[in-house]
Formats: sequence, C-alpha cells, structure tokens
Amino acid sequence: MSALYAMTLCIAAAAVPISVRHIQRPMHRFMVTRSEDGKTIASGEFSQVVQGNEVTMRLTYHFVDGSIDDEATTYTQQGTFRLVRNHHIQKGPFFTKPIDFTVEAATGIVTSRTIDKNAKIRVESKHMDLPNDLANGFVGTLLLNVPYNTAPFRVGMLAPVGGGRLIRLLISPEDEQTVHLAGQTLKATVFRIHPDLGGIVGLIARLTGLQPKDVMVWVLEGEEPAVAVIVGQFGGYGPVVSSELEGDSFEK
Repeated sequence: MSALYAMTLCIAAAAVPISVRHIQRPMHRFMVTRSEDGKTIASGEFSQVVQGNEVTMRLTYHFVDGSIDDEATTYTQQGTFRLVRNHHIQKGPFFTKPIDFTVEAATGIVTSRTIDKNAKIRVESKHMDLPNDLANGFVGTLLLNVPYNTAPFRVGMLAPVGGGRLIRLLISPEDEQTVHLAGQTLKATVFRIHPDLGGIVGLIARLTGLQPKDVMVWVLEGEEPAVAVIVGQFGGYGPVVSSELEGDSFEK
C-alpha cells in the first residue's frame, strides 16, 4: 500500500518553484525535542537574519548526551525561493553516522568532511549539476508559503550520502488540527514529507527496512505562519522524535 501511495504521489506531484507569499523577517525562537516516550532529549534554538533578498537561518539542537545537530542555510526570497548555501553538521553519540556536509548551490560545489580511522580529517569536494528546486535546510520555509489546500508537490534534496545523493521529497497536505500556543488557539495544516530515494537505491532501502520514515510537519496558519511541530528522524535514520515550539500543545 505504501509503495502504491508513493507511486501515485510521484505521478501527481509537480516540481514547481514555490512563490514567496510570506516575506521572512528576522526572528529568534526556541524548540524542544522529545523521544517517542515523551522524554526531553534536546533543546533547539532557531535564528533568522535578513539582508536584502537573502535570508540566513540557523537551527541548532543541543542534546542531553552532548550530541549536536547544527544547520545553517542561506536562500533568496525574490519572487520564488532559491537555495544559496547549506552547511549541516551532526556529531555525538546520538548520531551513528556523523556528517559535516556543505552545499554551494550557485557553483554546484558539494563538500564532505569526514574523520578516518586514524582520526585525520578528510575533505572531499566535487561538482554536481543541482536542480533549481533544491531545498536543503529550508523545507519548513517553503511550507509556510503554500496554501493549506495545495496540491501535492515535490522538491529536491541533496542527501549527505556517498559525497551527495540527489533525492526527491514528495510533499502533501494531510489534515488540519488545532494548536494552543502562548495562550492562543490556532489552526495548523499537517504536511507529510515522503523521501523518495528512487532507482535501485530506493528498492534496496525498502527491502532492507532502511527507507527513511515520512516526516510530519504542523504549520500554523494565518498572516504570520510558523512551523510548530516536526515529527520524524534526524538525518533520515534512527529513532522518531518530536521537535516543537516551546509552549505549544494540541487540542484533543
């Protein structure tokens, strides 16, 4: 059933640039990450700086076990959204596959930094032909700019595997829910993000149970939409966790 769903969504989903409906402004927010049993495992800090048409956002999670997930992204918001650069670091005991991965979208240069068995840093760079809809690091921003009744669509994502592997993210609205945040009752659209690995890699991943799980994102509606909750895996593997804005809850 899930394979049929993915095939149907691939056919229906269009790969089109996302128009800027909500201009992003400077902001600073905090998030909390919990395991499936409700334990707090990390605290997150989100910041956003705007210079002209460029937006630079950074989201950093500090885990109770000392691990770090740190991602900085710059994109332009002129007419449509376009990635400029993305730098993502994951390290510590929570991550069995540490990464240090940089994408320079304008030049197509992709750089991976790894540590070999002798504790030496190894840097590998290569050029890749990258699509215009590459969305590393700012998928949440794109969701703020699509209507709640939008048709399914897809964007590109460069995964930090093998020096960089291009996959597609199939995105569709699922439902509407009520969220309580800072004493306000707000409506949120729930989006499903399905990573489509494609080809023989995707087939092997499904057969071996290594297919990344779908990510669910709750986006607050209104004049100033915001990502309220993200439920999924860090980096497409490992346990499913929930990251949410501090102080929000759902109506039951």
